[in-house]
Amino acid sequence: MANVKVFVPYGAVGLNCTEEAFEAGLAMKPDIISSDAGSTDSGPYYLGSGHGKYSIGDVKRDLKRMVLGAHKLGIPMTIGSAGTCGSDEGVDTACELIREICEEAGIHKKIAKIYSQQDSNVIKQKYCDGMINALHGAPEISEKTFDECSTIVALLGAEAYEEAFKNGAEIIIGGRSTDTAVIAAYPLMKGCDPASCWHAAKTVECGGVCTSAGLQGGVFMEVDEKGFTIKAVQPGSTVSAYSVSAHLIYENSNPIQLTEPGIQIDTSNSTYTELSETEVRVEGTTIEYFPYTLKLEGSGPVGYQTVSMAGIRDRKVMQDPMKWVDAVSRAGIEKLEKAGISSDSYHFWLRPYGYNGVSGMEVPEGYVPNEVLMMLTVTADTQEMATQITKAFNPLLLHYNMFEGKQMPSYAFIFSPAEMERGAIYEFKLYHTVSVKDPLELVRFSYENI
Repeated sequence: MANVKVFVPYGAVGLNCTEEAFEAGLAMKPDIISSDAGSTDSGPYYLGSGHGKYSIGDVKRDLKRMVLGAHKLGIPMTIGSAGTCGSDEGVDTACELIREICEEAGIHKKIAKIYSQQDSNVIKQKYCDGMINALHGAPEISEKTFDECSTIVALLGAEAYEEAFKNGAEIIIGGRSTDTAVIAAYPLMKGCDPASCWHAAKTVECGGVCTSAGLQGGVFMEVDEKGFTIKAVQPGSTVSAYSVSAHLIYENSNPIQLTEPGIQIDTSNSTYTELSETEVRVEGTTIEYFPYTLKLEGSGPVGYQTVSMAGIRDRKVMQDPMKWVDAVSRAGIEKLEKAGISSDSYHFWLRPYGYNGVSGMEVPEGYVPNEVLMMLTVTADTQEMATQITKAFNPLLLHYNMFEGKQMPSYAFIFSPAEMERGAIYEFKLYHTVSVKDPLELVRFSYENI
């Protein structure tokens, strides 16, 4: 009877877990250690630039635990969406770190690198062939969109990881993948119930979040031919039918179904049985198969940005901060127009944090803040222009007087210099699916022995 035990120590490689949780996970004798390593949750910059979110030191720490722990037990390990965004750079950086770890420890491994970053011309041709479809909320696209993307990735399904296993890989570093694929692949390959493999992987994708321990507590799943069991790892932590079932809602628009490349699981008839305070058994999940598609994510640069922030406690301004925001905005536009800078050559927003800077919504009647942080953000075609415009607003943020008969006020910038150049900024341009004849059609593999 097929049975696979998977230890998932992290919600993402670089986020850490406690030493107690990691050692407890190893003591449970897993067949594999797996972890997601990325996401688009942190915005389009990481995908657009191809750079990772977490510090190299934190990533190496987490990878070292996985590499040495898997070596100690003689089992494989996998990570997916390497380098946060799963770009080719992210895969190569993770491989460099793992190579260092193996050399420092004097151990030898066969490593598979799975690349999912795409050639824009290939994806553009798929679009011309009618093979690309929009997901809900996706932006309108044209052939030009693919050239505007600095990075395009196609999220790997489980098949890419299974292929690497079949080729003898002991450590697999995946490019951008679905959060579940990197975890579901091994039990799927070993013959466990497919619906349970995907459902279990979805439950543990964020590490210990489905347990009382939270993000740094790790989690353990055991899958067989009938269902799966979720086990708390952090000593003293618990898991419940509620915490396990609830995770299907996380980053998923449907609380009953989950769609992955080529499949959809349904939990309408799933049962959640609390075996103890630390174990929950799940059975009854079903699966349906569909024509194979991969999700596409694309991001590209849309300008350069400079930010400036000023703190204000003026009681008159606090009576209605939006009047001050509107007055300064008008004064800034007028000043720039007189300098020959048209308002259609840049974009800016001025928001009062502590009032309604987060939501932009109306505040409760009578609400008067004690103080606000006025944040000016300017976007333009060049960094030089963005900073020039921000500097033009500088004296307005510091001294603008909107009250007749009142002496010129002086507010306070948060930093000196007041202008902070953010560099290139990015936006998501692709949120679509691409149809493929073969799950590996858009996947590239590279193997090396360390």
